[in-house]
Amino acid sequence: MPDPLIALGTAVLIITLAAFLFWPEHGWLARWRQTNQLNERIRSEDALKHIHKFEMKGRRPTLESISGALNNSQNDTAQLIAAMQANNFLTVADGEIHLTPQGRDSALHIIRAHRLWERYLAEETGFQQSEWHGQAELAEHRLTPAQADALAFHLGNPTHDPHGDPIPTADGALVAHGGQPLTTLPLDSPGLIVHLEDEPEVIYAQLAAEDLHPGMVVRVTESAPERVRFWSNGDEHLVAPIVAGNISVIPLPEDEMEEDTDGCERLTCLSPGETAVVVNISNASRGPERRRFMDLGILPGTSITAEMRSPGGDPTAYIIRGALIALRHEQANLIKVKKTGD
Repeated sequence: MPDPLIALGTAVLIITLAAFLFWPEHGWLARWRQTNQLNERIRSEDALKHIHKFEMKGRRPTLESISGALNNSQNDTAQLIAAMQANNFLTVADGEIHLTPQGRDSALHIIRAHRLWERYLAEETGFQQSEWHGQAELAEHRLTPAQADALAFHLGNPTHDPHGDPIPTADGALVAHGGQPLTTLPLDSPGLIVHLEDEPEVIYAQLAAEDLHPGMVVRVTESAPERVRFWSNGDEHLVAPIVAGNISVIPLPEDEMEEDTDGCERLTCLSPGETAVVVNISNASRGPERRRFMDLGILPGTSITAEMRSPGGDPTAYIIRGALIALRHEQANLIKVKKTGD
């Protein structure tokens, strides 16, 4: 006759194991199904983004292009496309893939969530420019339409993300940046950067390393098959044509061009005892750092005097609105000023 205690222990173990595996919502099997469903939804939404991007550029999405974008095998992608077609997200006819109205609405929501989150990261967090895209790739699948609307309201309903990409409204409307590739800008003609393409990452990393941002004025001085040379904010930039092609600009009339030779300099150019007036703060300064500058009274028209440098040369102490403020070199380099001669 079996020992009752052993039988009871065995029964408790079986019940516990069954609960761990099959408990509704929290069991292993339920969590496995939820994870699979989430991964399937993410792949579907990423495919919708890819197809919408191709359609906006007048290109034809294919099984191969979608597989490459999702980093999936073509067999898995074909099954995904069939499921999306069954759910009325897209149509497939004669080998051509097109979004349905429902699919386009879903794609625009994901794009809206992604670009709003990038704007949030840029304006209100300490994440670096190179991190915005990756973080937004994760957040875009979690934001509901209502949460995206609330975030847009919190940010002041921006029309473009930090790279210059248009942010769709809740109704799907877009405000195009209207730019042209920097490589098409005539030599020695001014232009305004309105967009930096953030894909592929390897090229965007080069743009970030050059410290380029929408809102900067540029002037191309050389355009050759090997390189493109241009000036912006007093700095010379030399990039490959493929990199320059990811910079979109709009031409500017000469009378709107802010020349860097008109006396405007970076705050770091001031020697102790020199005074200058703030012209603006670089677009590279965002979020908490930009708000700190404004809290210190560093606004256009503010007078700043370089008082002293530390023995090591950094930081430098400046007199700002009667207060002595120490700024590091990289901070002062974000502030554009015009010397007064005092």
